[in-house]
Amino acid sequence: MTSSAVESFDYVIVGGGSAGALLAARLGEERGVSVCLLEAGPADKNIFIHIPAGFIKVIFDPKVTWGFETEPVPGIKDRKLPMLQGRVLGGSGSINGMVYTRGQAEDFDAWAAMGNPGWSYKEILPYFRKSEQRVDGGDDRYRGRSGGLKTLELNWPNALADSFLAAARQQGIPGNPDYNGARQEGVGRYQYTIENGKRCSAARAFLRDALRRKAVDLRTEAQVTSISFEGSKATGVKYRRAGSGTLSEVRARGEVILCAGAANTPKLLQISGLGPVDLLQRLGVPLVQALSGVGANLQDHYTPRFVFRARPGVVTINDYARGLPLAGQIFNWLVGRPSIIGIGVVLGFAYTKSRPELDRPDILITFTPGSFKAGFLGVLDDAPGMTCGVWQLRPESRGYVHARSADPMAAPIIQPKYLSAEADQQVVVTALKLARRIMSTPALARQCEKEIVPGTPMKTEADWLDFARSGGLSGYHICGTARMGPGSDGHSVVDSQLRVHGVQNLRVADASVMPVITSGNTNAATMMIAEKAADLILGRQAA
Repeated sequence: MTSSAVESFDYVIVGGGSAGALLAARLGEERGVSVCLLEAGPADKNIFIHIPAGFIKVIFDPKVTWGFETEPVPGIKDRKLPMLQGRVLGGSGSINGMVYTRGQAEDFDAWAAMGNPGWSYKEILPYFRKSEQRVDGGDDRYRGRSGGLKTLELNWPNALADSFLAAARQQGIPGNPDYNGARQEGVGRYQYTIENGKRCSAARAFLRDALRRKAVDLRTEAQVTSISFEGSKATGVKYRRAGSGTLSEVRARGEVILCAGAANTPKLLQISGLGPVDLLQRLGVPLVQALSGVGANLQDHYTPRFVFRARPGVVTINDYARGLPLAGQIFNWLVGRPSIIGIGVVLGFAYTKSRPELDRPDILITFTPGSFKAGFLGVLDDAPGMTCGVWQLRPESRGYVHARSADPMAAPIIQPKYLSAEADQQVVVTALKLARRIMSTPALARQCEKEIVPGTPMKTEADWLDFARSGGLSGYHICGTARMGPGSDGHSVVDSQLRVHGVQNLRVADASVMPVITSGNTNAATMMIAEKAADLILGRQAA
Protein backbone atom coordinates (compact mmCIF):
# COMPACT_ATOMS: atom_id res chain seq x y z
CA MET A 1 0.00 0.00 0.00
CA THR A 2 1.53 3.31 -1.09
CA SER A 3 0.91 6.71 0.46
CA SER A 4 0.43 10.10 -1.15
CA ALA A 5 1.41 13.56 0.03
CA VAL A 6 -0.29 14.92 3.15
CA GLU A 7 -2.62 17.93 2.83
CA SER A 8 -3.89 20.15 5.64
CA PHE A 9 -7.25 21.80 6.33
CA ASP A 10 -8.75 23.59 9.31
CA TYR A 11 -11.49 20.96 9.61
CA VAL A 12 -11.76 17.42 8.28
CA ILE A 13 -15.26 15.93 8.26
CA VAL A 14 -15.75 12.19 7.84
CA GLY A 15 -19.07 11.38 6.12
CA GLY A 16 -21.08 13.46 3.66
CA GLY A 17 -24.55 12.43 4.86
CA SER A 18 -27.30 14.51 6.43
CA ALA A 19 -25.04 15.73 9.24
CA GLY A 20 -21.75 15.95 7.36
CA ALA A 21 -23.12 17.79 4.33
CA LEU A 22 -24.87 20.39 6.47
CA LEU A 23 -21.94 20.83 8.87
CA ALA A 24 -19.43 21.25 6.04
CA ALA A 25 -21.60 23.93 4.48
CA ARG A 26 -21.95 25.82 7.77
CA LEU A 27 -18.23 25.70 8.54
CA GLY A 28 -17.54 26.80 4.96
CA GLU A 29 -19.57 29.97 5.55
CA GLU A 30 -16.86 31.20 7.93
CA ARG A 31 -14.40 33.46 6.14
CA GLY A 32 -10.89 32.06 5.91
CA VAL A 33 -11.84 28.55 7.09
CA SER A 34 -10.86 25.51 5.01
CA VAL A 35 -12.97 22.35 5.13
CA CYS A 36 -12.34 18.90 3.68
CA LEU A 37 -15.37 16.60 3.43
CA LEU A 38 -14.74 12.90 2.84
CA GLU A 39 -17.60 10.69 1.63
CA ALA A 40 -17.12 6.95 1.13
CA GLY A 41 -19.80 6.73 -1.57
CA PRO A 42 -20.26 8.41 -4.93
CA ALA A 43 -21.73 11.81 -5.75
CA ASP A 44 -25.53 11.94 -5.72
CA LYS A 45 -25.88 11.80 -9.52
CA ASN A 46 -28.25 8.82 -9.68
CA ILE A 47 -31.46 10.26 -11.11
CA PHE A 48 -33.63 8.09 -8.86
CA ILE A 49 -32.15 9.78 -5.78
CA HIS A 50 -33.80 13.04 -6.76
CA ILE A 51 -37.19 11.64 -7.78
CA PRO A 52 -39.22 11.04 -4.58
CA ALA A 53 -40.76 7.81 -5.89
CA GLY A 54 -37.22 6.70 -6.82
CA PHE A 55 -36.92 5.72 -3.15
CA ILE A 56 -38.03 2.27 -4.27
CA LYS A 57 -35.13 2.10 -6.73
CA VAL A 58 -32.31 3.30 -4.48
CA ILE A 59 -33.05 1.96 -1.00
CA PHE A 60 -31.58 -1.45 -1.88
CA ASP A 61 -29.10 -0.32 -4.53
CA PRO A 62 -25.60 -1.49 -3.50
CA LYS A 63 -24.07 1.39 -5.46
CA VAL A 64 -25.49 3.93 -2.99
CA THR A 65 -26.03 1.92 0.22
CA TRP A 66 -23.73 0.09 2.60
CA GLY A 67 -25.83 -3.06 2.47
CA PHE A 68 -25.27 -3.83 6.15
CA GLU A 69 -27.13 -6.65 7.84
CA THR A 70 -27.76 -7.30 11.52
CA GLU A 71 -26.57 -10.34 13.39
CA PRO A 72 -29.30 -12.89 14.19
CA VAL A 73 -31.55 -11.12 16.70
CA PRO A 74 -32.82 -13.42 19.50
CA GLY A 75 -35.92 -11.31 20.21
CA ILE A 76 -37.22 -11.68 16.65
CA LYS A 77 -36.62 -15.42 16.19
CA ASP A 78 -32.93 -15.10 15.30
CA ARG A 79 -33.75 -13.33 12.05
CA LYS A 80 -31.15 -11.19 10.30
CA LEU A 81 -32.50 -7.91 8.98
CA PRO A 82 -31.19 -5.45 6.40
CA MET A 83 -29.70 -2.40 8.12
CA LEU A 84 -29.73 0.10 5.31
CA GLN A 85 -27.50 3.16 5.48
CA GLY A 86 -26.81 5.61 2.67
CA ARG A 87 -23.37 5.33 1.06
CA VAL A 88 -23.64 8.35 -1.21
CA LEU A 89 -23.40 12.12 -0.94
CA GLY A 90 -26.37 13.10 1.22
CA GLY A 91 -26.15 9.78 3.11
CA SER A 92 -29.37 8.21 4.28
CA GLY A 93 -31.10 11.50 3.47
CA SER A 94 -30.52 10.63 -0.20
CA ILE A 95 -32.25 7.24 -0.01
CA ASN A 96 -34.86 7.54 2.76
CA GLY A 97 -38.61 8.10 2.63
CA MET A 98 -38.16 11.89 3.09
CA VAL A 99 -40.43 12.10 6.15
CA TYR A 100 -39.69 15.20 8.22
CA THR A 101 -40.21 14.50 11.93
CA ARG A 102 -38.42 16.37 14.70
CA GLY A 103 -39.58 14.35 17.71
CA GLN A 104 -41.19 15.49 20.95
CA ALA A 105 -40.06 18.43 23.07
CA GLU A 106 -39.67 16.04 26.00
CA ASP A 107 -37.10 14.02 24.03
CA PHE A 108 -34.65 16.89 24.10
CA ASP A 109 -35.48 17.96 27.63
CA ALA A 110 -34.54 14.41 28.63
CA TRP A 111 -31.19 14.77 26.83
CA ALA A 112 -30.47 17.91 28.86
CA ALA A 113 -31.55 16.20 32.10
CA MET A 114 -29.03 13.43 31.43
CA GLY A 115 -26.19 15.91 31.94
CA ASN A 116 -26.13 17.66 28.56
CA PRO A 117 -26.59 21.41 29.08
CA GLY A 118 -27.64 23.29 25.98
CA TRP A 119 -29.74 20.48 24.52
CA SER A 120 -33.19 21.21 25.97
CA TYR A 121 -36.04 21.73 23.53
CA LYS A 122 -36.07 25.47 24.10
CA GLU A 123 -32.36 25.60 23.26
CA ILE A 124 -32.38 23.37 20.17
CA LEU A 125 -35.64 24.60 18.60
CA PRO A 126 -33.84 27.56 16.93
CA TYR A 127 -31.59 25.07 15.10
CA PHE A 128 -34.56 23.19 13.70
CA ARG A 129 -36.02 26.51 12.55
CA LYS A 130 -32.70 27.70 11.10
CA SER A 131 -32.44 24.72 8.72
CA GLU A 132 -36.04 24.69 7.57
CA GLN A 133 -38.09 26.48 4.96
CA ARG A 134 -41.66 25.34 5.57
CA VAL A 135 -43.56 26.19 2.41
CA ASP A 136 -47.13 25.57 3.53
CA GLY A 137 -48.76 26.33 6.87
CA GLY A 138 -47.37 25.93 10.35
CA ASP A 139 -46.85 28.23 13.32
CA ASP A 140 -43.87 30.59 13.07
CA ARG A 141 -43.07 29.98 16.73
CA TYR A 142 -42.01 26.47 15.73
CA ARG A 143 -41.43 26.45 11.99
CA GLY A 144 -38.62 27.97 9.93
CA ARG A 145 -39.28 30.03 6.79
CA SER A 146 -35.86 30.88 5.37
CA GLY A 147 -33.65 27.79 5.72
CA GLY A 148 -32.35 25.66 2.89
CA LEU A 149 -34.35 22.53 3.74
CA LYS A 150 -37.75 22.69 2.04
CA THR A 151 -40.54 20.91 3.93
CA LEU A 152 -44.13 20.50 2.83
CA GLU A 153 -47.23 18.48 3.53
CA LEU A 154 -48.55 15.69 1.33
CA ASN A 155 -50.19 17.20 -1.77
CA TRP A 156 -51.40 14.01 -3.48
CA PRO A 157 -55.13 13.57 -2.83
CA ASN A 158 -56.17 10.03 -1.94
CA ALA A 159 -59.51 8.94 -0.49
CA LEU A 160 -57.98 5.91 1.20
CA ALA A 161 -55.53 8.06 3.15
CA ASP A 162 -58.46 10.28 4.17
CA SER A 163 -60.27 7.16 5.39
CA PHE A 164 -57.31 6.29 7.61
CA LEU A 165 -57.49 9.72 9.24
CA ALA A 166 -61.20 9.26 9.84
CA ALA A 167 -60.70 5.75 11.21
CA ALA A 168 -58.06 6.89 13.67
CA ARG A 169 -60.33 9.66 14.89
CA GLN A 170 -63.08 7.06 15.37
CA GLN A 171 -60.66 5.32 17.76
CA GLY A 172 -60.36 8.51 19.83
CA ILE A 173 -57.14 9.92 18.37
CA PRO A 174 -57.53 13.67 17.77
CA GLY A 175 -56.57 15.38 14.53
CA ASN A 176 -53.28 17.27 14.41
CA PRO A 177 -52.49 19.62 11.51
CA ASP A 178 -48.79 19.95 12.47
CA TYR A 179 -47.02 17.22 14.43
CA ASN A 180 -43.81 19.30 14.30
CA GLY A 181 -45.52 22.22 15.97
CA ALA A 182 -46.91 22.72 19.46
CA ARG A 183 -47.61 19.02 20.02
CA GLN A 184 -46.93 15.72 18.31
CA GLU A 185 -49.94 13.72 19.50
CA GLY A 186 -52.71 13.14 16.99
CA VAL A 187 -53.48 11.92 13.49
CA GLY A 188 -52.67 13.64 10.22
CA ARG A 189 -50.63 13.69 7.02
CA TYR A 190 -46.87 13.45 6.96
CA GLN A 191 -44.54 16.27 5.99
CA TYR A 192 -41.64 15.66 3.59
CA THR A 193 -38.33 17.15 2.57
CA ILE A 194 -39.30 17.77 -1.06
CA GLU A 195 -38.67 20.82 -3.22
CA ASN A 196 -40.52 21.38 -6.50
CA GLY A 197 -41.25 17.69 -6.80
CA LYS A 198 -37.67 16.58 -6.05
CA ARG A 199 -35.98 15.16 -2.96
CA CYS A 200 -34.42 17.86 -0.79
CA SER A 201 -31.49 16.15 0.96
CA ALA A 202 -28.92 17.98 3.06
CA ALA A 203 -26.52 17.73 0.12
CA ARG A 204 -29.02 19.54 -2.10
CA ALA A 205 -30.26 21.98 0.53
CA PHE A 206 -26.94 23.09 2.00
CA LEU A 207 -23.82 21.65 0.39
CA ARG A 208 -24.52 22.41 -3.26
CA ASP A 209 -24.09 26.16 -2.80
CA ALA A 210 -20.96 25.69 -0.66
CA LEU A 211 -19.40 23.62 -3.44
CA ARG A 212 -20.23 26.27 -6.02
CA ARG A 213 -18.46 28.83 -3.84
CA LYS A 214 -15.52 26.41 -3.43
CA ALA A 215 -15.97 26.76 0.33
CA VAL A 216 -15.65 22.99 0.82
CA ASP A 217 -13.18 20.50 -0.67
CA LEU A 218 -15.40 17.46 -1.32
CA ARG A 219 -13.84 14.07 -1.98
CA THR A 220 -16.27 11.29 -2.86
CA GLU A 221 -15.51 7.56 -3.01
CA ALA A 222 -13.01 8.22 -0.24
CA GLN A 223 -13.41 5.75 2.62
CA VAL A 224 -11.65 6.75 5.81
CA THR A 225 -9.58 3.90 7.24
CA SER A 226 -8.34 5.43 10.51
CA ILE A 227 -8.05 8.56 12.61
CA SER A 228 -4.48 9.76 13.06
CA PHE A 229 -3.25 10.67 16.55
CA GLU A 230 -0.21 12.26 18.10
CA GLY A 231 -0.55 11.04 21.66
CA SER A 232 -4.14 11.84 22.56
CA LYS A 233 -4.54 14.58 19.94
CA ALA A 234 -6.40 13.82 16.71
CA THR A 235 -4.38 15.22 13.84
CA GLY A 236 -6.21 13.98 10.75
CA VAL A 237 -7.42 10.87 8.96
CA LYS A 238 -6.20 8.34 6.44
CA TYR A 239 -8.47 7.34 3.59
CA ARG A 240 -8.57 5.20 0.48
CA ARG A 241 -10.14 6.17 -2.84
CA ALA A 242 -12.32 3.58 -4.56
CA GLY A 243 -10.31 1.35 -6.88
CA SER A 244 -7.01 2.75 -5.64
CA GLY A 245 -4.23 1.07 -3.73
CA THR A 246 -3.02 4.43 -2.49
CA LEU A 247 -3.57 5.43 1.13
CA SER A 248 -3.96 9.19 1.42
CA GLU A 249 -3.90 11.39 4.51
CA VAL A 250 -5.41 14.75 5.31
CA ARG A 251 -4.46 16.61 8.44
CA ALA A 252 -6.66 18.88 10.53
CA ARG A 253 -5.16 22.05 11.93
CA GLY A 254 -8.33 22.47 13.96
CA GLU A 255 -10.50 19.38 14.43
CA VAL A 256 -11.57 16.06 13.00
CA ILE A 257 -15.36 15.65 13.09
CA LEU A 258 -17.02 12.26 12.59
CA CYS A 259 -20.37 12.28 10.78
CA ALA A 260 -20.21 8.73 9.44
CA GLY A 261 -23.44 7.49 11.03
CA ALA A 262 -24.39 5.28 13.96
CA ALA A 263 -22.79 2.17 12.44
CA ASN A 264 -19.62 3.53 10.86
CA THR A 265 -18.73 6.19 13.45
CA PRO A 266 -18.30 3.72 16.35
CA LYS A 267 -16.53 1.26 14.04
CA LEU A 268 -14.05 3.94 12.97
CA LEU A 269 -13.45 4.98 16.59
CA GLN A 270 -12.81 1.36 17.57
CA ILE A 271 -10.36 0.52 14.79
CA SER A 272 -8.58 3.81 15.57
CA GLY A 273 -8.02 2.80 19.22
CA LEU A 274 -10.98 4.31 21.07
CA GLY A 275 -13.46 1.96 22.69
CA PRO A 276 -13.91 -0.87 25.17
CA VAL A 277 -10.49 -2.24 26.17
CA ASP A 278 -11.46 -5.90 25.78
CA LEU A 279 -12.81 -5.30 22.28
CA LEU A 280 -9.70 -3.43 21.17
CA GLN A 281 -7.56 -6.25 22.51
CA ARG A 282 -9.54 -8.81 20.50
CA LEU A 283 -9.16 -6.63 17.41
CA GLY A 284 -5.42 -6.22 17.99
CA VAL A 285 -5.77 -2.42 17.90
CA PRO A 286 -3.40 -0.31 20.06
CA LEU A 287 -5.29 1.60 22.75
CA VAL A 288 -5.55 5.38 22.39
CA GLN A 289 -8.40 5.98 24.85
CA ALA A 290 -10.53 3.53 26.83
CA LEU A 291 -14.19 4.38 26.24
CA SER A 292 -16.60 1.60 27.17
CA GLY A 293 -19.55 3.37 25.56
CA VAL A 294 -18.23 3.34 21.98
CA GLY A 295 -20.63 1.11 20.07
CA ALA A 296 -22.95 0.54 23.02
CA ASN A 297 -26.47 2.00 23.53
CA LEU A 298 -27.66 1.17 19.99
CA GLN A 299 -31.34 2.02 19.52
CA ASP A 300 -33.70 1.69 16.58
CA HIS A 301 -37.40 1.66 15.76
CA TYR A 302 -38.68 -1.85 15.12
CA THR A 303 -41.69 -1.92 12.80
CA PRO A 304 -44.14 -4.82 12.35
CA ARG A 305 -46.69 -4.19 9.59
CA PHE A 306 -50.13 -5.38 8.51
CA VAL A 307 -50.87 -5.70 4.80
CA PHE A 308 -54.42 -5.66 3.40
CA ARG A 309 -55.87 -6.33 -0.03
CA ALA A 310 -58.09 -3.49 -1.25
CA ARG A 311 -61.57 -4.09 -2.62
CA PRO A 312 -62.09 -3.62 -6.37
CA GLY A 313 -62.49 0.05 -7.25
CA VAL A 314 -60.52 1.35 -4.26
CA VAL A 315 -57.67 3.53 -5.55
CA THR A 316 -54.18 2.71 -4.21
CA ILE A 317 -50.61 3.55 -5.16
CA ASN A 318 -50.35 0.10 -6.75
CA ASP A 319 -52.97 1.08 -9.33
CA TYR A 320 -50.74 3.89 -10.61
CA ALA A 321 -47.40 2.08 -10.49
CA ARG A 322 -47.36 0.46 -13.94
CA GLY A 323 -48.58 0.84 -17.50
CA LEU A 324 -50.59 3.81 -18.77
CA PRO A 325 -51.57 5.01 -15.26
CA LEU A 326 -47.87 5.31 -14.41
CA ALA A 327 -47.26 7.28 -17.61
CA GLY A 328 -50.01 9.65 -16.57
CA GLN A 329 -48.46 10.10 -13.13
CA ILE A 330 -45.06 10.81 -14.67
CA PHE A 331 -46.65 13.45 -16.91
CA ASN A 332 -48.37 15.06 -13.93
CA TRP A 333 -45.06 15.16 -12.07
CA LEU A 334 -43.23 16.70 -15.01
CA VAL A 335 -45.75 19.55 -15.27
CA GLY A 336 -45.88 20.16 -11.53
CA ARG A 337 -49.20 18.50 -10.72
CA PRO A 338 -49.80 16.20 -7.73
CA SER A 339 -48.48 12.73 -8.54
CA ILE A 340 -47.29 9.56 -6.84
CA ILE A 341 -43.88 10.32 -8.41
CA GLY A 342 -43.49 13.38 -6.19
CA ILE A 343 -44.53 12.05 -2.78
CA GLY A 344 -43.04 10.07 0.08
CA VAL A 345 -43.98 6.45 0.56
CA VAL A 346 -45.78 6.65 3.94
CA LEU A 347 -48.69 9.12 3.94
CA GLY A 348 -50.63 9.01 7.22
CA PHE A 349 -49.61 8.97 10.89
CA ALA A 350 -51.24 8.57 14.27
CA TYR A 351 -49.10 9.40 17.32
CA THR A 352 -50.81 8.15 20.45
CA LYS A 353 -50.42 6.48 23.85
CA SER A 354 -50.32 2.79 24.64
CA ARG A 355 -51.89 3.59 28.05
CA PRO A 356 -54.14 6.56 28.86
CA GLU A 357 -52.20 7.50 31.99
CA LEU A 358 -49.03 8.31 30.01
CA ASP A 359 -48.14 11.99 29.69
CA ARG A 360 -47.10 11.75 26.02
CA PRO A 361 -47.35 9.43 23.00
CA ASP A 362 -45.20 6.30 23.01
CA ILE A 363 -46.49 4.60 19.85
CA LEU A 364 -46.94 5.50 16.20
CA ILE A 365 -49.31 3.98 13.65
CA THR A 366 -48.35 4.59 10.01
CA PHE A 367 -50.47 4.17 6.90
CA THR A 368 -49.70 3.78 3.21
CA PRO A 369 -52.48 3.45 0.59
CA GLY A 370 -50.37 0.86 -1.18
CA SER A 371 -49.15 -2.64 -0.44
CA PHE A 372 -45.66 -4.09 -0.41
CA LYS A 373 -44.67 -7.70 -0.72
CA ALA A 374 -44.54 -9.26 2.76
CA GLY A 375 -44.89 -5.74 4.16
CA PHE A 376 -41.35 -4.94 3.00
CA LEU A 377 -41.20 -1.26 2.04
CA GLY A 378 -39.59 -0.85 -1.34
CA VAL A 379 -41.12 -3.81 -3.18
CA LEU A 380 -44.62 -2.98 -4.46
CA ASP A 381 -47.17 -5.78 -4.53
CA ASP A 382 -48.76 -6.82 -7.80
CA ALA A 383 -52.28 -6.36 -6.44
CA PRO A 384 -53.70 -3.13 -4.92
CA GLY A 385 -53.66 -2.92 -1.17
CA MET A 386 -52.69 -0.93 1.88
CA THR A 387 -50.09 -1.15 4.62
CA CYS A 388 -50.42 -0.26 8.30
CA GLY A 389 -47.33 -0.36 10.50
CA VAL A 390 -46.55 0.29 14.16
CA TRP A 391 -43.56 1.66 16.05
CA GLN A 392 -42.68 1.91 19.69
CA LEU A 393 -41.32 5.44 19.78
CA ARG A 394 -38.77 5.08 22.60
CA PRO A 395 -37.80 1.40 22.96
CA GLU A 396 -35.93 0.29 26.07
CA SER A 397 -33.99 -2.45 24.25
CA ARG A 398 -30.32 -1.62 23.72
CA GLY A 399 -27.92 -3.23 21.27
CA TYR A 400 -24.41 -2.60 20.07
CA VAL A 401 -22.07 -2.05 17.11
CA HIS A 402 -18.62 -3.69 17.11
CA ALA A 403 -15.88 -3.64 14.54
CA ARG A 404 -15.64 -7.12 13.05
CA SER A 405 -11.88 -6.87 12.69
CA ALA A 406 -9.17 -4.26 12.38
CA ASP A 407 -9.80 -4.25 8.61
CA PRO A 408 -11.44 -0.89 7.86
CA MET A 409 -13.23 -2.35 4.84
CA ALA A 410 -15.02 -5.05 6.86
CA ALA A 411 -18.70 -4.44 7.68
CA PRO A 412 -19.39 -3.86 11.38
CA ILE A 413 -21.22 -6.29 13.66
CA ILE A 414 -24.67 -4.80 14.29
CA GLN A 415 -26.83 -6.32 17.03
CA PRO A 416 -29.95 -4.22 17.77
CA LYS A 417 -31.48 -6.66 20.32
CA TYR A 418 -35.03 -5.82 19.26
CA LEU A 419 -37.75 -6.72 21.79
CA SER A 420 -35.22 -7.84 24.40
CA ALA A 421 -36.88 -5.58 26.97
CA GLU A 422 -40.19 -6.91 28.29
CA ALA A 423 -41.70 -3.43 28.25
CA ASP A 424 -41.05 -3.23 24.51
CA GLN A 425 -42.90 -6.49 23.96
CA GLN A 426 -45.94 -5.18 25.80
CA VAL A 427 -45.99 -1.86 23.98
CA VAL A 428 -45.62 -3.32 20.49
CA VAL A 429 -48.48 -5.78 21.13
CA THR A 430 -50.69 -2.91 22.31
CA ALA A 431 -49.78 -0.93 19.19
CA LEU A 432 -50.59 -3.85 16.90
CA LYS A 433 -54.00 -4.31 18.53
CA LEU A 434 -54.78 -0.63 18.03
CA ALA A 435 -53.65 -0.75 14.39
CA ARG A 436 -55.96 -3.66 13.68
CA ARG A 437 -58.85 -1.84 15.40
CA ILE A 438 -58.22 1.20 13.23
CA MET A 439 -58.22 -0.94 10.11
CA SER A 440 -61.47 -2.60 11.30
CA THR A 441 -63.44 0.64 11.75
CA PRO A 442 -66.21 1.33 9.24
CA ALA A 443 -64.14 4.03 7.53
CA LEU A 444 -61.58 1.45 6.40
CA ALA A 445 -63.21 -1.97 6.75
CA ARG A 446 -65.52 -1.38 3.82
CA GLN A 447 -62.48 -0.74 1.61
CA CYS A 448 -60.52 -3.84 2.70
CA GLU A 449 -61.16 -7.16 1.00
CA LYS A 450 -58.98 -9.17 3.38
CA GLU A 451 -55.90 -9.08 5.55
CA ILE A 452 -52.85 -10.55 3.78
CA VAL A 453 -50.20 -10.19 6.50
CA PRO A 454 -50.48 -11.89 8.89
CA GLY A 455 -53.91 -12.97 7.69
CA THR A 456 -54.55 -15.15 10.75
CA PRO A 457 -56.48 -14.42 13.95
CA MET A 458 -54.46 -13.63 17.09
CA LYS A 459 -56.32 -15.02 20.08
CA THR A 460 -53.73 -14.75 22.85
CA GLU A 461 -51.02 -12.33 23.91
CA ALA A 462 -48.51 -14.97 22.81
CA ASP A 463 -50.06 -14.96 19.32
CA TRP A 464 -49.69 -11.19 19.05
CA LEU A 465 -46.10 -11.26 20.27
CA ASP A 466 -45.29 -14.08 17.88
CA PHE A 467 -46.49 -11.96 14.97
CA ALA A 468 -44.47 -9.00 16.24
CA ARG A 469 -41.34 -11.15 16.39
CA SER A 470 -41.99 -12.71 12.97
CA GLY A 471 -43.13 -9.77 10.91
CA GLY A 472 -41.09 -6.70 11.93
CA LEU A 473 -38.28 -4.88 10.14
CA SER A 474 -35.84 -2.14 11.05
CA GLY A 475 -36.99 1.45 10.88
CA TYR A 476 -33.42 2.28 9.74
CA HIS A 477 -33.15 4.81 12.56
CA ILE A 478 -30.13 3.44 14.41
CA CYS A 479 -28.58 5.91 16.82
CA GLY A 480 -26.94 6.31 20.22
CA THR A 481 -23.69 4.42 19.63
CA ALA A 482 -21.43 7.31 20.73
CA ARG A 483 -23.80 8.79 23.23
CA MET A 484 -23.56 12.28 24.66
CA GLY A 485 -23.14 12.71 28.40
CA PRO A 486 -20.76 13.69 31.18
CA GLY A 487 -17.51 11.75 31.47
CA SER A 488 -18.37 10.90 35.06
CA ASP A 489 -21.10 8.45 34.03
CA GLY A 490 -18.52 6.02 32.61
CA HIS A 491 -20.55 5.15 29.49
CA SER A 492 -20.67 8.37 27.50
CA VAL A 493 -18.47 8.97 24.47
CA VAL A 494 -18.84 12.71 23.87
CA ASP A 495 -19.58 15.64 26.15
CA SER A 496 -22.31 18.25 25.63
CA GLN A 497 -19.96 20.07 23.24
CA LEU A 498 -19.73 16.84 21.19
CA ARG A 499 -16.03 16.46 22.06
CA VAL A 500 -14.83 12.87 22.47
CA HIS A 501 -13.90 12.24 26.10
CA GLY A 502 -10.21 11.87 26.88
CA VAL A 503 -8.77 13.11 23.57
CA GLN A 504 -8.32 16.46 21.86
CA ASN A 505 -9.51 17.86 18.54
CA LEU A 506 -12.03 15.09 17.88
CA ARG A 507 -15.80 15.43 17.83
CA VAL A 508 -18.81 13.40 16.74
CA ALA A 509 -21.79 15.16 15.16
CA ASP A 510 -24.29 12.62 13.88
CA ALA A 511 -27.07 10.33 15.17
CA SER A 512 -24.47 8.40 17.18
CA VAL A 513 -24.52 11.07 19.90
CA MET A 514 -28.25 10.80 20.70
CA PRO A 515 -28.49 9.60 24.32
CA VAL A 516 -32.06 8.39 23.69
CA ILE A 517 -33.74 7.92 20.32
CA THR A 518 -36.14 10.63 19.23
CA SER A 519 -39.88 9.96 19.01
CA GLY A 520 -40.03 9.56 15.25
CA ASN A 521 -37.78 9.52 12.19
CA THR A 522 -34.26 10.62 13.10
CA ASN A 523 -33.13 12.54 9.99
CA ALA A 524 -34.42 15.96 11.09
CA ALA A 525 -32.83 15.65 14.54
CA THR A 526 -29.55 14.56 12.95
CA MET A 527 -29.47 17.76 10.91
CA MET A 528 -30.30 19.75 14.05
CA ILE A 529 -27.25 18.19 15.74
CA ALA A 530 -25.08 19.32 12.84
CA GLU A 531 -26.49 22.85 12.99
CA LYS A 532 -25.64 23.12 16.68
CA ALA A 533 -22.26 21.47 16.15
CA ALA A 534 -21.24 24.26 13.76
CA ASP A 535 -21.79 26.88 16.46
CA LEU A 536 -19.97 24.77 19.05
CA ILE A 537 -16.97 24.21 16.78
CA LEU A 538 -16.68 27.86 15.72
CA GLY A 539 -17.31 29.15 19.23
CA ARG A 540 -20.33 31.14 18.13
CA GLN A 541 -23.20 32.17 20.35
CA ALA A 542 -26.02 29.65 20.29
CA ALA A 543 -28.77 30.27 17.76
